[in-house]
Amino acid sequence: MTPFDQLPYRPCVGVVLVNRAGLVFMGRRLGGAEHVDAEHSWQMPQGGIDEGEDPAEAALRELYEETSVRSVRPLAEARDWLAYDLPEPIAREAWKGRYRGQKQKWFAFAFTGTDAEIDVATPGGGAHKPEFVEWRWERLENTPSLIIPFKRSVYHEVVREFAPHIAAFRGA
Repeated sequence: MTPFDQLPYRPCVGVVLVNRAGLVFMGRRLGGAEHVDAEHSWQMPQGGIDEGEDPAEAALRELYEETSVRSVRPLAEARDWLAYDLPEPIAREAWKGRYRGQKQKWFAFAFTGTDAEIDVATPGGGAHKPEFVEWRWERLENTPSLIIPFKRSVYHEVVREFAPHIAAFRGA
């Protein structure tokens, strides 16, 4: 078995979906191996990048698969990839020991639709399994306290990097 600290990161994307009030989408996760803390079960849309897929395209695909949202326009892209490690027992269960965590490319999109477009119960027109049981709009700076602790460093960086873009969007 490969030592845990030598395992690769799973390539993923993360999405900051911003409404006209400057609030961001947060979904409460259904569960799963990596979501062991019911108190911190909120997160922004995220997911894996398919082989050969462009990260920006993956971000739009994941957003649709998790929320049904397609009415967006790009706001910003993170300068760097952000990574986090899962606790080892969770990583060995979540991805059968293939990855130690995720490296994510984050994108911010302005939501140009209405809340009626958001459907976490039957996302993607029912073509995808729900990942969230509910959703809400939240202030970006509050998101790290809502996320599972081992992902917080990524969320703090997302806040630092995207807060100026969201402020500019709100002021536009």
